[in-house]
Amino acid sequence: MCAQQSTQQTEEYLVDSPVMKSFIEAVRYIRSQHDNPRHIVAAIRPHFAELMEDQTWLPAKYQEPAEDSGMGQGIGTWLLYRDLDGSLAFSSLVVSPGKQTPVHDHLAWGLVGLYRGTQDEDIFERVDDATVDGKAELKLVEQRGLVAGDFYELFPENDIHRVRTTSDVTSVSLHLLGIDNGCIWRHRFEPDENRVDPFKSGYINVDCATDEVIPAE
Repeated sequence: MCAQQSTQQTEEYLVDSPVMKSFIEAVRYIRSQHDNPRHIVAAIRPHFAELMEDQTWLPAKYQEPAEDSGMGQGIGTWLLYRDLDGSLAFSSLVVSPGKQTPVHDHLAWGLVGLYRGTQDEDIFERVDDATVDGKAELKLVEQRGLVAGDFYELFPENDIHRVRTTSDVTSVSLHLLGIDNGCIWRHRFEPDENRVDPFKSGYINVDCATDEVIPAE
């Protein structure tokens, strides 16, 4: 499906769904009423929970893995919607049985919910001072199992994690983030090696700008 932009060209919809559009409109209204990210996330939670319960609106193509994946291991990263100023993106992440994401961060507030399947999540805390280029020391602080319908909040201070699919079907998670997370430079970690590298996950179905400078670590 081709991207659809509003007449003001401020938004980009990749999914033509009244259910999803109603959710996005609620999110945009909430963002216009609050400045504090925690207040924004708290107000969005009931709308996100309602969207998670509806199994009719997300097309099958956005629930499939993909070989050409910035995440690796065929993990599908599908953009569903974004604000063209880069301040909001909504996407699905599709992980095949037995596969897992790299350890990564998000650098923004957000909500992540499991739409299909089951997952295990490992949550890390960075414990070094980030002064040595390419080096990062992480501590595993929490492990939890997720089932369809579970969702959690992300903020920059708690947003380093990885997920693995534990179900015999692909897991599909929905990601609402206060940034265009697929098209920004983030961090990919190798905890066993105390290493961190610049990382851009991209999206399977849209391109990102290519003139950005890779940040130093």
